[in-house]
Amino acid sequence: QFALEESGGGSVQPGGSLRLSCAAPGFSLDYYTVGWFRQAPGKEREGVSCIKMHDGSTHYVDSVKGRFTIARDNAAHTVYLQMNNLKTDDTGVYYCAAEAAKARTQYPTMCAPGEVYDYWGQGTQVTVSS
Repeated sequence: QFALEESGGGSVQPGGSLRLSCAAPGFSLDYYTVGWFRQAPGKEREGVSCIKMHDGSTHYVDSVKGRFTIARDNAAHTVYLQMNNLKTDDTGVYYCAAEAAKARTQYPTMCAPGEVYDYWGQGTQVTVSS
């Protein structure tokens, strides 16, 4: 059992940038898949991106490709989501999640759906508004 700690949310204008962090202090994520999800008011949770920690492979939902970058720091037990050229549609609560096996083995070329993940952070608010 471990806890995921998110940080880095905030309020920005359209076109701005934010970097979210997802940390698992003292716990190795080396063989986990870490995903970022978001939920806007009145909408269902949406998968944004994921990274397979063992090989660094990454996947993105089409709406963020070219704007968001997910990256890992295995030594720091942390995954980052760099978000550039933010749009109002990116507003929502962002959650990171981790899973040890199924997300890597059963979804090798894509991100697993949220129900596969075992560990979730508390969420961080991202607001994009002019």
